[in-house]
Amino acid sequence: MDINTGLSASDREQIALGLSKVLADSYTLYLKTHNFHWNVTGPMFQTLHLMFEAQYTELAGAVDEVAERIRALGFPAPGSYTQFAKLATVKEAEGVPAATDMIKQLVEGHETVTRTARDMFSTASDADDEATADLLTQRIHLHEKTAWMLRSLLD
Repeated sequence: MDINTGLSASDREQIALGLSKVLADSYTLYLKTHNFHWNVTGPMFQTLHLMFEAQYTELAGAVDEVAERIRALGFPAPGSYTQFAKLATVKEAEGVPAATDMIKQLVEGHETVTRTARDMFSTASDADDEATADLLTQRIHLHEKTAWMLRSLLD
């Protein structure tokens, strides 16, 4: 059945492509955060272990929201490591970094997702896709706040 929600097929396709990049970055950040939750050590272990758990739990919900928005636009959501690797700009962690390096990498990851979401915001806004614009606004706000909180641990 054709989709007739007031967005053109080409606008929906462009928005879905941008959201696929947000999804890939978010999922890669989810995996990195979960990895760090499992492997963090040192004097800040308890604090970071719990903080990383809260962050990866939030990201798990976020990837679902983004993927479901892509589906609502009428396109398949990427869902494999291969697809995510092609779309993501968040870098995977190599080895097990020290706790402070974990924090720095997560700050960089949250800032990267923020830039990815911000880069595609105008596409959604120009198409009058308020639902996607709202989702992106929420994601940008959350990632900026999380990066600030993580950065605060480094002072």
